[in-house]
Amino acid sequence: MHRFWKRLAGALIPAALAASAAEAEPLIWGIQVEQAEYRIGEGSDVAAWDFDVLAGSDELKVVWRSEGEYATGEEAFETLENQLRLQTPVTDFFDAVAGVRLDTPKGPDRIHGVIGLHGLTRQWFEVDADLFVSDHPSFRFEVEYEGLITNRIVFVPSIEFDLPFTDDAATGQGAFGPTLEVGGRISYDLVDRLVSPYVGVHYERKFGETADLARADGEEAGAVFFVIGTRFMF
Repeated sequence: MHRFWKRLAGALIPAALAASAAEAEPLIWGIQVEQAEYRIGEGSDVAAWDFDVLAGSDELKVVWRSEGEYATGEEAFETLENQLRLQTPVTDFFDAVAGVRLDTPKGPDRIHGVIGLHGLTRQWFEVDADLFVSDHPSFRFEVEYEGLITNRIVFVPSIEFDLPFTDDAATGQGAFGPTLEVGGRISYDLVDRLVSPYVGVHYERKFGETADLARADGEEAGAVFFVIGTRFMF
């Protein structure tokens, strides 16, 4: 752990030094809610969200990222994670990321360091690739694409892949047992790109030891949901 914190400090200190250089940059801020939705499945329905709150400059941003899933039938969180991230550009289209992630809802609280990349590929796929460093390290890769059907109707396919590297039975994670989430949402830009209600489908599946732990806990390894929600930003 000592080595980890040294590495994390090595990532954060250059970003903090960049902050002083960015003092002259105009302040920007915003909220981007990618998902605020209700998922309807065969078992328990789920309320879910995924949003970023950011402030800073073009050279350095501070981002609060929150993701959660709340099972309405059980009245309990399935997942709840919050990240505090620093982002600074490393190319025209990609930011380097360093920060901290806190998981709280299931089992004991977990704190991870975050090192990653966030940006757009040449074909305008939005990509997040994050390595979470702690006693229970893991890797996450997310990709999303906004495909215009008309000027207002947008199809948004997405994929999220989580891979734990160690066993963590307390949080239902088995070493190298990945979790895959695939979604497809059709939105309508009600107010420019600021408010976009959508409907869609969300599929998630656990594999390997992670799936075995879910079954042992009385859960299904996979589930399909019809979703209704909205994207918004300001």
